[in-house]
Amino acid sequence: MLTAEEKAAVTAFWGKVKVDEVGGEALGRLLVVYPWTQRFFEHFGDLSTADAVMHNAKVKEHGKRVLDAFSEGLKHLDDLKGAFAKLSELHCDKLHVDPENFRLLGNVLVVVLARHFGKEFTPELQADYQKVVTGVANALAHRYH
Repeated sequence: MLTAEEKAAVTAFWGKVKVDEVGGEALGRLLVVYPWTQRFFEHFGDLSTADAVMHNAKVKEHGKRVLDAFSEGLKHLDDLKGAFAKLSELHCDKLHVDPENFRLLGNVLVVVLARHFGKEFTPELQADYQKVVTGVANALAHRYH
């Protein structure tokens, strides 16, 4: 999956990420860009406009929770399936989340990182993160198979 150098680059860069800001924005953008994903968050209140979504406190809070889990997963890059096994079970068996949403959120996260970090988020780093978010999405979808 990732070389030792790629793992080092990913984890070093992640230390600069403000998970509360990036998480809220990533989840918010997911809900705006892919509005059908909102059905899992109807209990979050007003999601009727992009502005409402992006300023929704529950979206921001859950986005932070998502990236906290992602942060924990980065500590287990060699065993993402194990690291995300419980979340995979929850999202599959209890929440019935479409596993495609994990891939979409990963892609949105990469966009948000690029937006926040500009030139510092180099094409090489983007490629590394794309591998990671793909691995995380596959790990989260593991229970579905």
